[in-house]
This record gives sequence, C-alpha cells and structure tokens, in this order.
Amino acid sequence: MNVSLLSYSIWIPIVGGLLVLAVGDHRAALARWLALIVSLLAFAVTIPLYTGFDTHTAAMQFSERVAWIPSLNIYYHLGVDGISLWFILLTSFLTVLVVISSWRNVQTRVAQFMAAFLIMEGMMIGVFCALDAILFYVFWEAMLIPMFLIIGVWGGPRRVYATIKFFLYTFLGSVLMLVALLYLYFHSGNSFDLLVYQHTPLGMTAQILIFIAFFVAFAVKIPMWPVHTWLPDAHVEAPTAGSVVLAAIMLKMGAYGFLRLSLPIVPDASHKLAWLMILLSLIAIIYVALVAIVQEDMKKLVAYSSIAHMGFVTLGFFVFDSVAIEGSIIQMLSHGFISAAMFLCIGVLYDRMHTRNIKAYGGVANVMPIFAALMMLFAMGNVGLPGTSGFVGEFMVVLGTYQVNPWYAILAATGLITGASYTLWLFKRAIFGGIVHPEVAALKDLDAREMLVLGTLAAFTLLLGVWPAPFLDIVHTSVQHLVAQIAVSKIPA
Repeated sequence: MNVSLLSYSIWIPIVGGLLVLAVGDHRAALARWLALIVSLLAFAVTIPLYTGFDTHTAAMQFSERVAWIPSLNIYYHLGVDGISLWFILLTSFLTVLVVISSWRNVQTRVAQFMAAFLIMEGMMIGVFCALDAILFYVFWEAMLIPMFLIIGVWGGPRRVYATIKFFLYTFLGSVLMLVALLYLYFHSGNSFDLLVYQHTPLGMTAQILIFIAFFVAFAVKIPMWPVHTWLPDAHVEAPTAGSVVLAAIMLKMGAYGFLRLSLPIVPDASHKLAWLMILLSLIAIIYVALVAIVQEDMKKLVAYSSIAHMGFVTLGFFVFDSVAIEGSIIQMLSHGFISAAMFLCIGVLYDRMHTRNIKAYGGVANVMPIFAALMMLFAMGNVGLPGTSGFVGEFMVVLGTYQVNPWYAILAATGLITGASYTLWLFKRAIFGGIVHPEVAALKDLDAREMLVLGTLAAFTLLLGVWPAPFLDIVHTSVQHLVAQIAVSKIPA
C-alpha cells in the first residue's frame, strides 16, 4: 500500500478534478459536493504518510520508481522526507478548506472553478515529492495553468494584466532552471535523478551558473525582492480561494526549490553567494514591511506581508544553521495557516461589503465579535506572538541566525517590529473603534461554514504555537542531513 500512497495523493485530485469538470456547470450543486468528496479523499490518503513516517532516517520514504521514458533515463520517481512531508499535508488540507470556503462565493462556472483547484492540488503535491528532474519540471510548470485560469476567469477588473504578469514572471524564471537541469543531466552521466545530482562533482564556475539559474526560478516564485512585484497584483485580482492557495502553498515552492535543489546540488556556490541571499532577505524583511504599512487595500497589505515573512525563510536557509533551517520550514508551515486565514478573513468582509479598502470599515468588532476574535488571533500569529505558530518559526530563525552573525539577527528582528506595526494598524482601522459607515452596522457575523473554516485554521495556528514538537520531530533528521551535505565541497580535487 505504501508504494502507491504518493501516486494516490497526486492523481486522486487530478482525476477527481476531471470528473468534476465532466459534471458540468449546469449541475453546480453536484459539482460542489463531488469536489468536496474528492478533496476529503485526497486529504485522507496523505494522512498515512504522516502516521507511517520514520523520523529516524533522512532517506526518502514511500518511494516509487517506474520507467517513464527509458531511452532518456526519465523515471516516474517519487519520494518524501521530513522536508517535503508537511507541504504535501498542507496542500491536501488547505484544498479541503478552499472547497468549503468557496461553497457560496462562486456562482459562475462552478464545476470549472472546483476542478481547477483539485487539478492544481495534484500538480503541487507532485512538485513536493518528485525526485526526477523532468517530472519535477513538468509538475512545476503544469501547476501554473490552473492558477492562470483561476485569476484570469474569476479574478477582479484587472485580472488579465495580473494573470499575464504572473505567468510571464514565473514561466521565464523556470526556463533557466530547465537549462540548468539539462546541464546536470549531461554532466551526471545522463541521469535526471535529483538524488544523483546531489553527489555529482561540479566546478565552482558551473556551480555559480547553476545556482543563478535556480535562483531566478525560485526567487520569482517565493517571491524575493526585487522580483516580487507580480505578487501584490496577483493577490488583489485573484478570488479569495486563489489568494489562499497562492500565499499558503505556491510561495512555499520557491523556498522548497532552494532546499531540494540549490543547497544540496551546488553547496559551494550556495556558500559563496550566501551574502547576496542574506542581503535580499533582509531587504524583504525590512523594506517590504515598510511598503506594507502604507497600503490601503487589505489584500495588498497582506500580500506584502507575505513577502516580508518569506524573507525570514530564505534568511534561515542561507546562514546554514540547522536551528535556523528548521525554523524556516516551520515558518513556511505557519505562514501557510496564517496567510490562508488572513485572506479568508478579508474574503469574509469582501463578500459582505464588496470592498477591500481599509477606510470603508471601522468598528467591525461591534457587529461581528466572533469574526473579530478569530481575526485577532490570526493577526497576532502574523505578528509572531508567543503561543501562536508565527512565533515558533521566526524565533528559531532569529536564534539560529544570531549564532552565525548577531547583526543579521538584530536586523531581522526589526522585521518583527514593522510586522507588528502594519498588522495592528490594519486591525485597529478595520476592526476596532466606533462604527462610522452605516454599511458596517448591517454586517452579520460568521455563519457555520465560515466558522468551520476559520475555526480549523485557528486550531492549527494554536497547536503549532503551543506544541511544535511533533512538527519539528518530522523535519529534524532531514535538516541535519541537509546541513551535513552543505558542509561538504563538491569541487573536484
């Protein structure tokens, strides 16, 4: 059974999405229920990956390897370790919440909408468990298509501009990654196995060029400053569910790429160019946070905050400290919960008021107390309050960074202050205070469906914040192995 678990987690949502598409938009209710059943089934098959995971080994688990194109040495090769496992679970878990949260919000082309998310789920899980370079690249590129359609069809007034910008940025960055993978194929004895690449000797010049190629692809996806400008536009125009998946999962793929490809395959170049990665990370943490403070659109503010939070992730990677890297992975997972919740909270308000302008609100807590309490929890998680998931990852990153360079840690810690500034400033203007606009006075509090979605995310935000041990136990051995790999030079003697 274990041999097929990863394939099930990839292909159940893809095939299920095609079935939902076949149902057609004229049977919207059936499409919704079928999408929910498929998403629940897809989540269920990922749970044994966690329950059956061996935390004492860094080797790939639940592996599958079947010849795909034998003449080119291309295999359907899958496997997971402690680094990738949580992101597979996060993807399948959030897809269930996305389907539920979109139950009433989407009234046009319902079957197509649900199908796009299910198919995209399978593609994203494929990225996290692919161990063949071509398979990885196919999943990496294919997942752009559903998101392209989600923003372009169900997005806002400037959706075409945002969609084209999103696609061009991410696609053009990936082209260089393909060139690097082809170089590694010929240099490794005609192999597309990512695990083989980790042991392939490479000169410094080749490593630097490969690192740059990977950097362009992954930095755009995260996104890092200065290639971040597509993200606020994409978030503003995307429907709520699209923003949830974009922030909570897609951004993590760029960071995952650094862990799976850049650091273990080109460790010498990673060390040599670490100063650049740290500089760009600190700029994201400090400068982009300042940009977030002046935003008037709630979605755009949270979009910029995502860039700042991901700056902590890349900083943790490139100080090469095991505590910092583990913290970065926990921060990615935490950001998945909190960013999803923040965008869903904004979606709740938008569904009622049809505006995301902060000035249009004020005093929401007076008429939506349950909503205000939950959004306060997520805001505190976004700030990094102890007891929430946001604290654990950022604290570990700062702690690990301090052991390497105290000045980096001090600069990064200023991001916690600016993060608190823009988050609390948003909350104060939109949620607290007296009711200024009569439209706000007529707002209704959360219904049962919204309570289910936001309450579930609140539970995980607190669970990871209060009891992070089960999450850290999964990643620890794999991170220790990665740090040992990075420490070994691959330059030929």
